[in-house]
Amino acid sequence: MANPSQFKLLVQRRFLPFFGAQALGAFNDNVYKNTLVILATYQAASYTKLEPSLLTNIAAGLFILPFVLFSGMAGQLADRYDKARVLKVVKAAEIGIMGVAGVGFATHNIEVLLAALFLMGMHSTFFAPAKYGLLPEVLRDSELVGGNAMVEMGTFVAIVLGTLVAGLLAAHGGTALIVTTLVAIALLGFLSSLAIPKLQPAAPTLKIDWRPWTSTWENLRAAGESRTVFLSILGISWFWFYGALVLAQLPLYTKDVLGGSEEVVTVLLVMFSAGVGIGSLLCERLSGRQVEIGLVPFGSIGLTVFAVDLYLATPAMAGSNLSARDFIHAPGSWRVLMDMALIGLFGGLFIVPLYAMVQQRTRREIMSRVIGANSILNAVFMVVAAGVAALALHFGLTIPQLLLLTGVLNAFVAIYIYSLVPEFLLRFVAWLLIHFVYRLDRRGIDNIPEEGPALLICNHVGFADAIVISAACPRPIRFIMESSIFKIPVLKTIFRGMKAIPVAPQKEDPEVYERAFQLVAAELRDGNLVCIFPEGRLTPDGEIGEFRAGMMRILKETPVPVVPLSLSGLWDSMLSRKYKQVWKRLPRRFLAKITLKAGEPVPPDQAEVHDLRRRVVELRGSAQ
Repeated sequence: MANPSQFKLLVQRRFLPFFGAQALGAFNDNVYKNTLVILATYQAASYTKLEPSLLTNIAAGLFILPFVLFSGMAGQLADRYDKARVLKVVKAAEIGIMGVAGVGFATHNIEVLLAALFLMGMHSTFFAPAKYGLLPEVLRDSELVGGNAMVEMGTFVAIVLGTLVAGLLAAHGGTALIVTTLVAIALLGFLSSLAIPKLQPAAPTLKIDWRPWTSTWENLRAAGESRTVFLSILGISWFWFYGALVLAQLPLYTKDVLGGSEEVVTVLLVMFSAGVGIGSLLCERLSGRQVEIGLVPFGSIGLTVFAVDLYLATPAMAGSNLSARDFIHAPGSWRVLMDMALIGLFGGLFIVPLYAMVQQRTRREIMSRVIGANSILNAVFMVVAAGVAALALHFGLTIPQLLLLTGVLNAFVAIYIYSLVPEFLLRFVAWLLIHFVYRLDRRGIDNIPEEGPALLICNHVGFADAIVISAACPRPIRFIMESSIFKIPVLKTIFRGMKAIPVAPQKEDPEVYERAFQLVAAELRDGNLVCIFPEGRLTPDGEIGEFRAGMMRILKETPVPVVPLSLSGLWDSMLSRKYKQVWKRLPRRFLAKITLKAGEPVPPDQAEVHDLRRRVVELRGSAQ
């Protein structure tokens, strides 16, 4: 049965109240923060003697500071207690915080207003771990990408709307209207949270550490439990660094470089946010509703390409205090607007799979602490971004040059991360293969267990078999491959990156032969998937050869379910052994259809070589 669209989540109680509460929280954050900054900037005499630029930086720092100080405790609380309950308490506190802000606006007391801003930062600090930790508890694995996409889309739409509403309130609203609006949004968010279904605590016996620094360290330690998860968190934090660096320059970039007015700043922000929303929503479709980390390199490529293009597009602009309408009609403006939108779009493709993978590969008992660690690192990276921008501009870089530097830095960071975790790049290669070279038809993939060990067996058609199977399965797979393949240029790099297990005939290399069985047993004992091609070689004629008995030794040493797979459609491709001459292997047509079918798991005590071969033959049918 086909999986429902991600938008179906918006009519389900397990998601809709939570979505409304988090979107309204992000909306209120931005309405309050931007209203405060605008009023203090344009009505400075009645609020503060601070310079507007200094006030803006103080406000940003006060909002970020709680993430550094309290994310450790926030993560522990969300693991210790029902996450739905935590969200409700936080949303109730938001109403009181907006009451404090109301007193500040009524008395024009900047200290009270900044205190309320600090408290809103605390509100977001305690909300985030429960927010992202809740998703894997209420969504299936096939819904994780769509759910995260909806959350990111909702957040960035809330940011845009909050910015627009703040501008209207600051320009045309009196104190009463401002306070009423802020309290009303907080009240709506709290009412929405009341409908979030109750959940069971993930770690009910966890002892809360109320000391900021030790609880922070505990969260970081939990995040470091999995190297891949920790590097994914660093990738998310890098996106916040990138976004902070780009978005912080928008006002000066618009005013001094593009010659635009405040309206143009809003237009650029809307284009960026719309791009993030569209990119986030595209993730579900492009990933086939599975956690597809192959989209992450695709996203990082776009983040570099369009940051560089924004630098190249800038010299064509000219003007003085242009309105939004005049800017749109100015030569070259559409290129700038599209660059901003595409930076956002590829940012969505970059960040949504990372969030989904962190949620999928983190133990439930420590999920919120890992998210808390992510919040800490996000805040640190944003502070560092502000420092990098200040230093770069101090040493004479122009804003367009700073944007170019950001794009170049992104390329180096991406290369570094993918060198540490080749799985990202390998999944990208697999994703390209099944989207731009072939059309993959998946059937029965649900028969591959979502967790726990299993031995996958499949006919061996071509050199890309392992890549195709990897692309179809959301879980990592360790492949057993003949050692001769590891001598083929390019392919050996790919398969080593996949941590494939080389095996050689016992007579040729008994050490490699025995080592392979030891590695397979270790992987299965750790609860992982292992795939073997029982024919022991690529098919020479397109037919399925006899299965060798090596897999029976695997099942004897480590009894696990066996999942039969069949591949068809690859025999006529350039990656098979059908054609000897190189020129005959050139692609005859792109997007040729290939099929991967998975049969029902076979218990280890019922597995038998001839029966397993029969199952694979029946799955494949007459196709080659």
